[in-house]
Amino acid sequence: MKQLNLFIELTRLKRPIGYMLLFWPCAWGLTLAYDFSKNLNDYFFYLLLFFLGSVLMRSAGCVVNDISDKEFDKKVSRTKNRPIASNQVSIKLGIFYTLILCLLALLVLINFNNLTILLALGSMPLAFTYPLMKRFTYWPQLFLGITFNYGLILGWTAIQGEINAVAIIFYFGAIFWTLGYDTIYGFQDIKDDEIIGVKSTSIKFKNKPKNFVSTCYVFLIFSILIVGYMMNYNYFFYASLLITIAHLFFYQIKSFNPKSPSMCLKVFKSNNLVGLLIFCNILIGKF
Repeated sequence: MKQLNLFIELTRLKRPIGYMLLFWPCAWGLTLAYDFSKNLNDYFFYLLLFFLGSVLMRSAGCVVNDISDKEFDKKVSRTKNRPIASNQVSIKLGIFYTLILCLLALLVLINFNNLTILLALGSMPLAFTYPLMKRFTYWPQLFLGITFNYGLILGWTAIQGEINAVAIIFYFGAIFWTLGYDTIYGFQDIKDDEIIGVKSTSIKFKNKPKNFVSTCYVFLIFSILIVGYMMNYNYFFYASLLITIAHLFFYQIKSFNPKSPSMCLKVFKSNNLVGLLIFCNILIGKF
C-alpha cells in the first residue's frame, strides 16, 4: 500500500487538474472535427481514448519532471517532499514507471489512424524535454503550451485525417491559454525559483503579470472567434462564448494575486472550468 500511495503521489493522480488541462484540447479538436449527424459511438469511443491517453501521458510526464528536477525540488518548499526528491522512490524505479505508462499510452494510441499515430509519436521529444527548458529560457511555459495542446491537432486528425488552418489557428490560441495559466501557477514558487536560478515567464513578467496574462487570454479568445467564423458557427456560439470571456477576465484576472500562492493555485485550477466552457461553446456552435 505504501508503494501504491507513493505511485499515486508521484503521478499526481489525486490532482486531476493536470490531466484535465491536457484532455480539454483533445476534446476541442475532436468535437470541432466530428460530424454529429453520424454514429455517436465513434465520438464517445475517441473521447474515452483521449481521456485515458491524457491521464497516462500526464502521469509519465510528472515522473520525468520529478526525475529531471530532483535537485531543484529539494530546494523548493512546495516540492521538497515529492517521492523522488525525498528519496522515497528511486530514479531507477521512476524510469520503470515511465516506461510502463508509455507502453499503456501506446496501446491507446494504436486505435487511431496512421497520421494521428505518427503525429503523436513526433510529440514525444517535446513532452520529455519540457522539464529542462526552465534551465535555459524564461519561456518554459511556451514549451509547455506547445506540448500540452498538441492533443487539439490529434483530435482533429483522428477524424479528418489531415491538418488544416482551423486546427492550427485553434492550436495557436490554446498555446497562449497555457502560457497564461501556467504563468499564474508559477507565481507559487517565484521566490524559491529566483534563489535557485531557474527561469519562467512568472519571473520575466513579475512586474506586470496581469498585463501579460490578459494578453495571452486575448489571443485565445481571438483564435476561438476566428475558428467560429471559419466553421460558420451560429450566433449562439458567440453568445455562449461571453461566459468564457467573463470567467477569464472578470474572475481570473481580477482574482489573480501574485503575492498569494493559495489564490494563484485557485485561479490556476479554475482553468478546468474554462476547458469545459470552451468545449460547450463548440458543441453549441455545431448545433
